[in-house]
Parts: sequence; structure tokens; C-alpha cells
Amino acid sequence: MGWCRMLLDLAHWLIRYEPRFAVFHYISLRAILAILTAYVASLALGPWLIARLRRTHLGQVVRTDGPQAHLAKSGTPTMGGLLILFAITSATMLWADWHNRYIWVALLTTLGFGLVGAVDDAAKLRKRRSMGLSARQKYLLQSLIGLVAAGFLFYSASLPQETTLIIPFLKEVAIPMGAWYVLLAYFVIVGTSNAVNLTDGLDGLAIVPAVLVAGGLGVFAYASGHARFADYLGIPILPGTGELAIFCASVVGSGLGFLWFNAHPAQIFMGDVGALALGAALGVVAVMVRQELVLFIMGGLFVAETLSVIIQVVSYRWRGKRVFRMAPLHHHFELSGWPETRVCIRFWIVTGVLVLIGLASLKIR
Repeated sequence: MGWCRMLLDLAHWLIRYEPRFAVFHYISLRAILAILTAYVASLALGPWLIARLRRTHLGQVVRTDGPQAHLAKSGTPTMGGLLILFAITSATMLWADWHNRYIWVALLTTLGFGLVGAVDDAAKLRKRRSMGLSARQKYLLQSLIGLVAAGFLFYSASLPQETTLIIPFLKEVAIPMGAWYVLLAYFVIVGTSNAVNLTDGLDGLAIVPAVLVAGGLGVFAYASGHARFADYLGIPILPGTGELAIFCASVVGSGLGFLWFNAHPAQIFMGDVGALALGAALGVVAVMVRQELVLFIMGGLFVAETLSVIIQVVSYRWRGKRVFRMAPLHHHFELSGWPETRVCIRFWIVTGVLVLIGLASLKIR
């Protein structure tokens, strides 16, 4: 059956001699193993990557117009998202079913956005300034990948529920999207990618919410792919999406491992290579499990950060006045006197509550 299902095939072969190896066919066990694999991979590679980045002087270029406390972070190794991508890819390759099209879409979309982020980070470091690719260049590359992923999912869909918009908390309300599905999927993937990127401004601020949301989406993926659970919970039965729980678990494990080095004071930053990739991963999984609106709830922090930037720009252009001391939102609270750690922890708490609200939609329908 090919090397891509090596561990699953090995387990299947070993069942002949020891029936207990059948446990490796359970998604729940493989998800746990994916978390552990990604976590250990992150911890193992982290020190080497940090040392390598320091030797090559690939340090963060800090905005001079931002909070003055951030100037001390200049030179901290960036592009730590490479660590996240390595861990996600390793764990997913080891424990997921590579005959599953959802796994391919999730991983290739994540890596594609990671590549865009890597190019952007490299441009920043080469130019020694906080701006890399132009906004137009970055958005064009993101749009290309997002449209390819959305188009593939639309044309490969075989069931009506794969392209239906599900409304949280309302069991009987579902909106067939038709070709509009492509546009929705595109905006969710690209929008979430940029939203996570905007949130990535403080030590550990973006990675913890990304881990929490990935964990929540993993629950939806597992339930949607399990006919009995999906029927009981009143959500669409989407055969094959259960494997996405393993991809989400890989995101969780890699994020926890990265946090080991990214906790305040950070030894490494994820850079655009990590932030754009993580956002795309969350967005594309939400699209595939038909929970775009739940992502809007669980990722409320990312939404708020993005809205703060939009509001700030519109207000300044139309009124000549700023609504916030500085955008994105986390900088506003910093300049209001909150220590960096307080901003992060309170934002994490808010995200945890929002993820619980999103998960409640599984039962409250």
C-alpha cells in the first residue's frame, strides 16, 4: 500500500500475531501519539535551530515606532516557524493516513503559506527592516495558494454537506453554498492566516491561542468523521475528516514544544513562516470540517486583533484620529500600562473561554 501508510500497515500486519496492535487503528490513540511526536520533535530540534539562527545572525528586526520595551528584543532569532512546520510534518507523516485527501490539503496548504512567510522573513532580514514583501506581493501569493486549496476541495466534494455552510447552535439551519463555497473557503484560509500573523507580536501571544483553537477543531474533526457521534450531535457526517484530528494534534504538539522556547522572555520568534502557516492550518481545517463560523467564535482573539487594525486605519484616514493607542490590540494594552505577560495571559484566558463556547455548539443545537 506504499510507504505513506507504513505505520498503519505495520500495525495491520502485527495484528496477526498480537491482536492488541489493533489499537493503532484508533484515531484517538494516533492523535495522542501525534501530539507527543510533534512535541518531542520541537524540543529536540529547538536548541539546534536557535543556535543556528544566532550563528547566521538571523535576528528579529523590531519596529522603532512600537512599544519601547520591544527594542530589547532586537536580534532575537526569528523564523522559528520552521521548527513548527518540521514538527507538524513529521508527526502527521508518521501517524496520519496518507491515502486521505484531507490530510494532503491541510499539510500542503500549511506548508505553502509557510513558504510565503519564509520568503517574507528572508526579505526582512536581507533588508534589515521590519517590512519584507510588499502587501500586494504577499497577498497575491497567499491568494494563489488559498484559491487552489478552495478549488480542489470544491471540485473533489462528493457529498452535499461538504459545501454547506453550517450555522452554530441552530440544528436545522444549513445553507448550500454551491460555487460560493470557493469564495468562502478562500477568505477563511487567507483571512485566518493574516489574523494569526497580526496577533503574533508578544512572547507566546499567538502560539497558545493557536494551540487551543487547533485542539477545538480537532474535536470537531473527530466527531464529523465518526458517523455515530456526528448523528448524535446533529452535525454533518463528513467521511474521512476524522484523520484531521491527527493533523490538529500535530499542531497542538508542535505549538507546545515551540512555546517552551517562545515563552517570555522568548529565545526565538516564529516569524511570518510560522504565523502565516498556523493561521492557514486553522482556516483550512475549519473549512474542511464545515465549521467556519465556529472558527470565528473560537478564534475571537484573532478577529479582534484584525478588527483593531482595520478600525485604526479607517478612523485615521476618515477622521484623522486614532481609536487605539496603537494597533494591533495587544499593543494598545501594552501602551495602557499592562505588562507583556499580563496581556498574554489574559488573552489566553479569553481564547480558552471562546474555545469552550465553540465546543458547546456541538451539543447546544
